[in-house]
Order: sequence, then C-alpha cells, then structure tokens
Amino acid sequence: GQKSHRPQMPYNFRVVNANYINAYAFPGGSIAATRGILLKLDNEAQLAALLGHELGHVNARHSAESMSKGQLAQLGVGLGAVLAGTQLGQQGAQMVGQLGMLGASALLASYSRDNEREADALGMDYLVQNGYNPVGMVGLMVMLNNLHKSKSSASRTMFSTHPMSTERLRTAQNQANGPYQSAQSLPLYRERYMERIARLRKIQPAIEQMQKAEGALAKKKFDEAEKGLVSALRQAPNDYTGLMLLAKCNVAQKDYSQALKYAEKARKVYPQEAQGHLFAGYTRIKLKKFDRAYQDFQAYDKRLPGNPVSTFFKGYAMEGMGRRDPAANHYYSFLTRVNKGDMAKHSFNRLVEWGYIDKSGRRLK
Repeated sequence: GQKSHRPQMPYNFRVVNANYINAYAFPGGSIAATRGILLKLDNEAQLAALLGHELGHVNARHSAESMSKGQLAQLGVGLGAVLAGTQLGQQGAQMVGQLGMLGASALLASYSRDNEREADALGMDYLVQNGYNPVGMVGLMVMLNNLHKSKSSASRTMFSTHPMSTERLRTAQNQANGPYQSAQSLPLYRERYMERIARLRKIQPAIEQMQKAEGALAKKKFDEAEKGLVSALRQAPNDYTGLMLLAKCNVAQKDYSQALKYAEKARKVYPQEAQGHLFAGYTRIKLKKFDRAYQDFQAYDKRLPGNPVSTFFKGYAMEGMGRRDPAANHYYSFLTRVNKGDMAKHSFNRLVEWGYIDKSGRRLK
C-alpha cells in the first residue's frame, strides 16, 4: 500500500475462509482473497501480483464507480431471500446452495475489460516496486487463463466480476519481457510462500472435494453434495467452512435439526465468526425455538452489526414468543432500511394488522 498511488488509504488485507476462487477490493481499501485462490498460486510474487491488481482497482476508483449504497443494501435483501424458505417465500431451498458465494457475487463490483487492463498495469508496477519478479504477474495470468478455460464452478463468480482474456496474459508477458525485463532477477519467493500456506495445503484434497460439493449444491444435487461434504470433513473434521456448507445442505433439504447440529459445531470451531450465529438462529426459527433464536441473532449482531436481515428475524422470533411490541419495533426498524421482498411484506402486513401503521405506512403508535 505504501508504494501505491494512494498511500494514505487505510489498506487492510484479509483471507476469506471460503472454497470458491476469487479476490476482491472494497472502495475503502480492504482487499480480500479466498483460501481457494491461495491454493492456486505458486509463489509469493503471484500473490503480490494478485493483491497489486486489487490495489489497482481501489486506486483507480473502479470499485467506487461500480458499487453503490443501493448494492450494499441489496446484500441484506439477497441474504434474506436465500434464508427465507418459510411461509415468507419458497426460494430458500433453491437458493441456499448459493449462500457460500453470496459475499463474492451479491455485493462486489463487476469490472469492465478496461478496468482490468488498468488494474493489471498498476498491479505490475506495484509488484516490481515492492521487490518482486514481474514473472509473478505472468504466472498469475497463466493460472487464471487455464482456470477460465476449464470453466470450473469454483471460479465462476470470479470471471463474472473479473473478465479474463488471453490479451491480459499476452500483455503481462510483453511487459515482463519488455519494460520490466531488468526486474526478472528479483525473487519469486516460492519456498517462503509454500511454507506459509503449509496448513492450507495439508487440507487441499478436502477443499477440492468441498468445491465439487458446492457445485452439486448449486445444482440442487443435495445427496451428492452431502456425501462429498461428509467425506471432505473426514479429512478436515473441524473445518468451519465445510461444517457451514453441511448446515446449508441440510437447510436446503429442510432437515433443520441436522442443520442446527452442524451450525452449532461450526460455531464452536470459530465462535468469533458471525455466519454460524446467523445460521443457528435461522434453523432455530424453523424449529420454533424462538427464545434461543433471538439470542443467536443478538450474538450475530455483536460480531457483524448492521445486517437488516438479523433485525427482521429478531422481530420474527419476538412474534413467535408472542411479544408483539418488541416484534413491531424490529419490523419497523427493518422497513426503514428494506422495503422490497417477502420479509418487507411480512413486516408491513404485521404492523398494519397489529395497528402500528396504516396501509399508507404512516405510524399510528
């Protein structure tokens, strides 16, 4: 970040505990890469090229151009649709397979080919300025090009947000052998990279099995997905992502008791991660365990405040407990932020029915 064009930005870099293959940038300077893409990289220079490319998007303000507050609000609506396989709507079972991909697809910017060219050029410059061999960018482009040709389900979202082309690969090769040729004596740091992802590489076969299972889940092949995930968890028994995928798979099959079992196990493995709490709360809603569900959503809010979906479900849990006033407050709060979809409809109808608002939405009490 210090040698980029906007060194004053509050950059931070995260690894996302997800199997799909992607990396992305938020307008404020947060850069993320999934564990799925880390396993595809061969050396530290390729990682530096990847992060440099994402920094390029931030510094060229591509993310800010492509993402609006409306899109951010849609994250809540999208997550609600994924979870709402109740009387609020039957999309849950068909969409739950996509939940693991949500962060990568529902929220993130989609870039144009011109955006990608500019980010590649900036990324190559940052790569070399930070002491890495420009061949790292070439290696990254070779990997992405091969992945693009293979049409892997694990990388589908990446190429919907980051268009790939052989032109990008050729440009990287021409730059490495042209203006950056003298930097080819700089290191790639392969051994150091391999050491740092050793724990990840140890469970690589399990992660690859999970990727296939996620593809089956997205196609609603639930038995196939479940078998694959159970097999993957034999190799990596306490893997948070695998446990959450099994929870989602069971929700898709409406086996909420099993889903809760896996969500609870995931939560014990990684209590500070928010999604396990959200999913435990949702499964308890389905099992009509409203009191405990409310506690789950409170625990979720402590870790990741601001998601309107949690506000809705807190209202739904209160309604289930027969506590109309707090339920109405949560529903009203939800409607101030989201006014479309099944959850908004349910909230509005209850508030009208209970006499808190009139049919025009005017507050009565």
